[in-house]
Amino acid sequence: MMHDLKLENVLFLDIETVPSVESFSELSVRQKELWEARSSYIRKEGEDASDVWSRAGLYAEFGKIICISAGIFSSLAEPRRFRIKSFYGDDEVKIIRDFAELIRNFRKGQDLRLCAHNGKEFDFPFIARRTIILGEALPAVLNIAGKKPWELNFVDTLELWKFGEFRNFTSLALLAEILGVSNPKDDLDGSQVAQVYYGEKNLDRIARYCEKDVLAVAQVLLRLRGEELVPEENVELIGNNGSS
Repeated sequence: MMHDLKLENVLFLDIETVPSVESFSELSVRQKELWEARSSYIRKEGEDASDVWSRAGLYAEFGKIICISAGIFSSLAEPRRFRIKSFYGDDEVKIIRDFAELIRNFRKGQDLRLCAHNGKEFDFPFIARRTIILGEALPAVLNIAGKKPWELNFVDTLELWKFGEFRNFTSLALLAEILGVSNPKDDLDGSQVAQVYYGEKNLDRIARYCEKDVLAVAQVLLRLRGEELVPEENVELIGNNGSS
């Protein structure tokens, strides 16, 4: 499957998410009750719902998207070239709309596939759920109702690395390290994104972090195919669309 995949049809992506509001105290009474129920299985003994609100960004019902970064191979001739574009800001609707437009305009007539690390469990459903919650039209590639697993246009580097094993979870940082890919986690990790967003108001820093993950996913897929990595000088950031 890895070698049958046409790289020119693949859109690599990563998203960054945060809790919908900075503090648990900002939620309505009903929202607090619902988070109390939803978070019950992730709380340790002695913790209450407010103690784990920082993890609400993992759930589309309680979080929001603040950045989507996407990358494509702009040239498949050796050495390959890779381009990355980011959509980020405080306006989640604009992020969703701009990303949907990118998908609509993606190399028209080609069979688009989305690729992310753990994308099937996180990125793809999160984008789809937030799109519906915000009342936006769901892009065709994410509209998977009624489709069989083998009909989905999703590529997941975590799933490829599992080689059929169900129990194994390997982080992108670990996989990149062992495959000789430049480690994307040199500035932030996922647990710090909410603090950088709400505390530092530094969306540019978050976008750069997200872009590194997109490049790492593409490089990991190349290594899984036994192919050469994209040289650093052949990576281009294009028209990053930050908005507040």
